[in-house]
Amino acid sequence: MKQILLSALACPKCHGQLQYDAEHQQLICQADNLVFAIKDKIPVLLESEAQPINQTQFIEE
Repeated sequence: MKQILLSALACPKCHGQLQYDAEHQQLICQADNLVFAIKDKIPVLLESEAQPINQTQFIEE
C-alpha cells in the first residue's frame, strides 16, 4: 500500500492512525485494538466489519 494512501486513512471509530500489515493484508488500529481487512486491494473501514486484534497476527513495526 502506498504511503500517501496510508497517511490519508484513519480508523472509523477513533479517527486515529492505522498501521499497515502487508503480510496479512490488513490495517491495524492500536488505540481500539481493531483489525480492518483489505479485500481486493480495498480497505474495508467499517467498524461493524472490524475484528479484535489477535496478538499472534500483529507485527510491531
